[in-house]
Amino acid sequence: MNSSGHIGITTMKPYCRVLTSCRNSSIFKFPSSKSNHFIADNSSKFQSQSAHGRRFQSCSVQILGKKCGAHSNRRAFSLSDPSWSQIRVYRSCSGVRGGRRGVLVISNVGSDFRKHSTSVESHVNEKGFESIYINGGLNVKPLVIERIERGHLEEESSLEFKEPELNFDHSEGLNERKVEREVPEIEKEAWRLLRSAVVDYCGNPVGTVAANDPGDKQPLNYDQVFIRDFVPSALAFLLKGEGEIVKNFLLHTLQLQSWEKTVDCYSPGQGLMPASFKVRTVPLDGSDGAFEEVLDPDFGESAIGRVAPVDSGLWWIILLRAYGKITGDYALQQRVDVQTGIRLILNLCLADGFDMFPTLLVTDGSCMIDRRMGIHGHPLEIQALFYSALRCSHEMLIVNDGTKNLVRAINSRLSALSFHIREYYWVDIKKINEIYRYKTEEYSTEAINKFNIYPDQIPTWLVDWIPDEGGYLMGNLQPAHMDFRFFTLGNLWSIISSLGTAKQNEGILNLIEAKWDDLVAHMPLKICYPAMESEEWRIITGSDPKNTPWSYHNGGSWPTLLWQFTLACIKMGRPELARKAVALAEERLSVDHWPEYYDTRNGRFIGKQSRLYQTWTIAGFLTSKMLLENPEMASLLAWEEDYELLEICVCALSKNGRKKCSRSASRSQIVVQ
Repeated sequence: MNSSGHIGITTMKPYCRVLTSCRNSSIFKFPSSKSNHFIADNSSKFQSQSAHGRRFQSCSVQILGKKCGAHSNRRAFSLSDPSWSQIRVYRSCSGVRGGRRGVLVISNVGSDFRKHSTSVESHVNEKGFESIYINGGLNVKPLVIERIERGHLEEESSLEFKEPELNFDHSEGLNERKVEREVPEIEKEAWRLLRSAVVDYCGNPVGTVAANDPGDKQPLNYDQVFIRDFVPSALAFLLKGEGEIVKNFLLHTLQLQSWEKTVDCYSPGQGLMPASFKVRTVPLDGSDGAFEEVLDPDFGESAIGRVAPVDSGLWWIILLRAYGKITGDYALQQRVDVQTGIRLILNLCLADGFDMFPTLLVTDGSCMIDRRMGIHGHPLEIQALFYSALRCSHEMLIVNDGTKNLVRAINSRLSALSFHIREYYWVDIKKINEIYRYKTEEYSTEAINKFNIYPDQIPTWLVDWIPDEGGYLMGNLQPAHMDFRFFTLGNLWSIISSLGTAKQNEGILNLIEAKWDDLVAHMPLKICYPAMESEEWRIITGSDPKNTPWSYHNGGSWPTLLWQFTLACIKMGRPELARKAVALAEERLSVDHWPEYYDTRNGRFIGKQSRLYQTWTIAGFLTSKMLLENPEMASLLAWEEDYELLEICVCALSKNGRKKCSRSASRSQIVVQ
């Protein structure tokens, strides 16, 4: 075999925008090991159903510096420079006659990484991916994994590391045979469309495009793979028993994280995940007719408004946990590179700043609502995803000398964030009446109106709209400002992650049921309510022609929110609400060609700029159907209240008598089930 592999690190700064490349559409595939088998009898279920029709070809793995040159005398996985962010990884693939052979060279550091001490502290003026300190260094003998394939026969060398313990608590429901039902035509169509949206890279599936509308002559960035958009697609594939595409996606986007990102001579934090990426085919220099596939990520430098995607890293962590929970492949999240990726995201989110609150401070357009909509500050959507990602990380991080400080910071932030949201974001008829009677300009540590909210801020629509029973978490909270709009995604994830108390979570679903005609109507679900109109729309959105009243992000109806609504309803024991919403969507989605969003107050019209055959509309519908058929799977994706976290309070660590903790007020709202 002529192809070979080595891993090395160069100190030269590359200028090309290519992270990984594969030649002539060949396949690069990680051989599976015994430690990566999925739960019990489901191991065969999670094999790629398209693998039988694909050619397995040899690949050489290289980390190259400038252009495609590399020094031949570099050691395998030698750490000569900490600047991981200046590295590009190239994967080249080529065919081999006769029996086809694939070779992967990796460093044998994964077998006993729990023994190593890894520093997660940030260093000033250091642009490296992360300084990694491992006892004994990284100069270890690489482990060569070889796979030989002839026809459908494969032989694999075994990996010499200890098989991780798998969680079988939820495996019983997965292994039971269920009565096969007749699949409706709409679901068959949805699966055909979802599979047609799959993007391959080096012969392997790595994600799904945002939209696959054949009539769209100007796709803009809808032909890219978005991290947030892929989540419902990933869950649909996982619930179907197809885990390969999700694993590939997680690993490829993790590698993209190590890029050096620069916008106008400024580089954001190392942990930033891209908003999206695109697989491009480019010709090879000096080769006649040869080509290579490259991944081209967008970290916000090409986005409208040039806003960094704050939610991408949070979604990545949430999906990583879901992958492990559903497949049982916990070895993925235990890998050194994956653990490092988690830490980088958290270091970015938990960095010290000037803020007085535990919530994340972000700009407008940094999440699903990616245009100017007046959500800058501390929007609920980001806080709910942040809390969910922290809970995921609390479960997945390996605790050692290098991570114990980070784990302590996670626990403290979880406690402070849950208290802050429950105490100050909650809105019901009682709280509105309290705000209505607020005194202002209070200067005291005992102030009731801590954010100096003026009662005149209470909008007239809210007084008559809020029901007697139920409530919701407001959209944003800042000094002298409360955004009373109802934002669906943030409230649903507050239920899913138990960011709200059990009583508050039940109140949110009660409000949605009571205001069904406003929040669901003809198509679930409103992204926010109500829409901004007239002068308010002109000032806050800048007269955005796409976010006109009751359209797009300004009160539009988004079917992709259906799977999150379904998950929240199942968790709270209200699946009938989800079935009602799914039935509404089922009547129209296929007929309307799976639109991205709907317009008008009641969601009757297809959005005026809505893409058709929107992938997360399709995937959200399929995920909702599968969750309703297998409600036990919802317990793998949601969280129950963690009462130990409620006992952690940073106020208890302070010797300053001026601080008076009011967490007892929050505890009083908790209903023990």
